[in-house]
Amino acid sequence: MSDRTPSASVPSVPTPVSPDRPGSATPAPEGQRSRFPLDTVYQAARMYYLEDATQNEIATRLGVSRPTVSRLVSEARRSGLVRIEVVDPFQDETVALAERLQVVLGLQAVHLAAVTHTATLGVDLAEPVAAAVEGMRLAPGDAVLMSSGSTVHAIAHGAMPAMPGVQLVPTVGGQADPNQWFQTNEITRAAAERSGAIPTFLFAQALPSEALRASLDEDPAFQHVVGLWSRAKGAILGIGAPVVTRDAMARGLPVDDDVFDRATGDVCLNFTGPDGEPIEFPGSDRMVRTSREVLAAVPHAVGVAVGAVKVPSIISAVRGRLVNELVTDAATARALLDALA
Repeated sequence: MSDRTPSASVPSVPTPVSPDRPGSATPAPEGQRSRFPLDTVYQAARMYYLEDATQNEIATRLGVSRPTVSRLVSEARRSGLVRIEVVDPFQDETVALAERLQVVLGLQAVHLAAVTHTATLGVDLAEPVAAAVEGMRLAPGDAVLMSSGSTVHAIAHGAMPAMPGVQLVPTVGGQADPNQWFQTNEITRAAAERSGAIPTFLFAQALPSEALRASLDEDPAFQHVVGLWSRAKGAILGIGAPVVTRDAMARGLPVDDDVFDRATGDVCLNFTGPDGEPIEFPGSDRMVRTSREVLAAVPHAVGVAVGAVKVPSIISAVRGRLVNELVTDAATARALLDALA
């Protein structure tokens, strides 16, 4: 253990005395019993955190070894005698940035992470996603839509807040997609597992044949999912990057069609141009996707996207009324404001 740690507070506690042995440690809660007398743990923590004493100094004053001091300080933190607080130095700036972007984009809400990294994206977005979900004011039985994409995949596996009894519903087909980012049932299942929600599954390809699409429209299970789309209270929607920048697309899409060169992004496979205008292609009429009209009617349609490459995609999604709230990071927010200026 190093000789210094982040700032901490040590609650003032009286010297604990057991009825049976004066000066002995008060029993800790079950599963948290200490190997040391509680008064010794407290004194070590107080000297270390409040008096700024070194571990060598504490060892001399308490008459113990330096390794024992290290264990005493660790025990103080484990048992709750020391409360560590890590303060976000960018909090005020991030809040002001979110408020400014909300006004400029005309959104209901913007929730920002101070920083994000590709390797920890799900964890980094946990707080803003939780804030967005809290704003939905969900109750058991409400429906929340989940789209596909790498960002939503990361959120589903690491950033889902508690949503007990809420129904999570996939928004696009993708049952047989080889890319995990487009396996919407798996994304929904993972999100439900972490949030306590109830998953609903969509057993369909993103772009089925005409005959298969006709049979889906007659299928009661498919009709149930479509019905949930129409009454959803919220949605967590990945905003796809411009098609020309992507390494992968949902299986079955005619990626060689020149029409995709104009696509600045998509939400639930609803592809859009720079001003949010729809971009259609051969077969788009039979796509298994939540429609633009349905997305526009969702009370809390939260778009999630991070990175400078997503700036035109976010603007397009907002202009096309595919999202009405946004979760991103501070760097992307600044890039958006620069682009809009």
